[in-house]
Amino acid sequence: MTSSASAPLKLNMKRTFTIGFAFFGILLLWQVYDSWCPTFLTELFGNAFYGEAAKEHSEQVQYLVGIMMALDNLAALILLPIFGRISDRTHTRIGKRMPFILVGTFVSAVLFPFIPVFFHYHNLIGTVLIMGVVVIFMMMYRNPAVSLMPDLTPKPLRSKANGIINIMGYLGGACATVVGIFFVLSQYLGTQVGKPHTWQYQNIWAIEIPFLLASVLMIVSALFLFFRIRENEVAEQIKGDMERGELESESAVPVEDSGPMPRANKIMLLLILAAEFFWFMADNGIATFMGNYTVYYLGASTQSNMINTIVGGVGSVLGFAFGGVLASRIGRKWSVSLGLGVSLAAYAVWGILTFTTLKGAAGSGSFPPVIYAVWFIKGVGMSFVHVNSFPMVVELCSSSRIGQFTGYYYAASMAAQTITPVALGVLLLHPELNFGYLPVYALICLVISLGVFLFVKNVKAKKVAITKGLEAFDNDEMQ
Repeated sequence: MTSSASAPLKLNMKRTFTIGFAFFGILLLWQVYDSWCPTFLTELFGNAFYGEAAKEHSEQVQYLVGIMMALDNLAALILLPIFGRISDRTHTRIGKRMPFILVGTFVSAVLFPFIPVFFHYHNLIGTVLIMGVVVIFMMMYRNPAVSLMPDLTPKPLRSKANGIINIMGYLGGACATVVGIFFVLSQYLGTQVGKPHTWQYQNIWAIEIPFLLASVLMIVSALFLFFRIRENEVAEQIKGDMERGELESESAVPVEDSGPMPRANKIMLLLILAAEFFWFMADNGIATFMGNYTVYYLGASTQSNMINTIVGGVGSVLGFAFGGVLASRIGRKWSVSLGLGVSLAAYAVWGILTFTTLKGAAGSGSFPPVIYAVWFIKGVGMSFVHVNSFPMVVELCSSSRIGQFTGYYYAASMAAQTITPVALGVLLLHPELNFGYLPVYALICLVISLGVFLFVKNVKAKKVAITKGLEAFDNDEMQ
């Protein structure tokens, strides 16, 4: 796809959706991992330390659950920037990102179904070890897979492209969630706490099928991406558009291939990463413990949390669909700020209701419908944030350093995801605190995030002209 100097840049929709299959596999696996591994660990640690009283002491082991989840994220914090920089410097016949995507996907997919197998046979060490190895290979393909979009998309179009990429990712997550509902995970978990070595007498397929499905779909999506995107060929074909994209960047200070990073761009990068750190502190902290909030605080079934995840995903998809359009009208900075404000309001409502009308919900065995509404609104808000913040980061680098700056973006998020499970787990040890304080924790983190992000200054006041509506998508055949 090559544009003339006067024609507006167009987004190649087919190519973008195809690249999205990489993110489809990423969120598919992460959704399964984040939804069930904390609960697996809660039952294993609870049984190891409290025996038959494990369920009554579920909150007392959350600091251990948080540490285990944080160790995975610590590995990601180290490995994501490394794989990003290595892939920037890799040159093969199939591209610089594709080797990492293929190897990481296949190894992760093969090992992933063994997590519920070790849990099923009540093997705590085996469960933790296999989780760690899976995470290492997930990191091998995550950074290169995410970097592929800005590699093949001009800068002014990256918010819209990122919206499509994220929609594909959430579709992947929804696949795992829906299957989890049908296989009734709640009938497996929580029924044998305190009875060592009884897991093997339950139906292992109730927890194995979602993991197997994730592995199969990951492999299929990676192969589809590999056979449809010839990375080197596409990069050569869109070279002219990429050069135009550099000229039409939102960054007020030009980006160069060599030399030190301009001070204004460096300050902007640090502010974005600091704000990102705190919004991931909020979002991931809630996501890590939401399953346990449902089971151990409300006493409700895990299907309720799965439905809640789907509701939030629907809100996110809507936000992803319109987040790029919104950015083309008011700019990425104010789109992110609006998203943070909307999410902050949703958590504030949840927090207020928790200590007023929802007081009786604790231990009731039911999932309050108002939380579905909160999750939907939060999903819309955070999608505005995610769809525009990543393009703001890679806006500040040349095409030869996209993997490196993608590593910066994910290092900030993984640093938050390393700290927040431990922080929340330790807070829950306090006798006056319980899972009902989750929205308060998220609210504090988002207030800090929005306060930091509002200091971002280094953005052009005038928007560049790009095509809008249906004309924004180039329907040319895939190259």
